[in-house]
Amino acid sequence: MREYTARPQERTVRVVTSESLFRGTHEIGIEHSGSMYRLKITRQGKLILNK
Repeated sequence: MREYTARPQERTVRVVTSESLFRGTHEIGIEHSGSMYRLKITRQGKLILNK
């Protein structure tokens, strides 16, 4: 995990690699505010977030 700061006055953004999130799978579930979302890696290597 890395953290980046673009400018001193901006907040630091936590960066997580997709490899650490997916751990060899192509889909994960994310629970947010009581709803379930699915984050998927497509065959073209892009990310799609569905509710």
